[in-house]
Amino acid sequence: MAKKTPKRSFNDVLSFLGGQRFDVAPAQDGAKRLPNAFQVRKYGCAAEIAPTSDDTPEILSRPGVLLNGEIARLLDRGYQKFFKTSKLEIPATADHLRSLHEFSEELKEAMGATSLYNEALGTTSDLYQYDRVKGRK
Repeated sequence: MAKKTPKRSFNDVLSFLGGQRFDVAPAQDGAKRLPNAFQVRKYGCAAEIAPTSDDTPEILSRPGVLLNGEIARLLDRGYQKFFKTSKLEIPATADHLRSLHEFSEELKEAMGATSLYNEALGTTSDLYQYDRVKGRK
């Protein structure tokens, strides 16, 4: 069963995250960023959040490990997981995955988002790209 916490307003979430030792800073300019978006960081991981029209928080970019100031996406190739940015790709370590999982769970709880059972068991990847099926349609 999904675990749900009470919904909070965007400003309440920012205050709560600051109180939970998250680093909260305005998001840098980018292609699809909103002007009132914030980047939240903790444990070497980060995500970007922004308010919606009804003042509830929304995750703009999925949580990922920070590599050279960029949020890396988790890539699963079947035999191993990797963190990939626009310029860099590194193998994921158990410490990376633990940090990302803990960060994601704390962020969801702070935002009042639903915590799904399969995500609560461990880290889920952003992209699955297996060798034996690469290129198939």
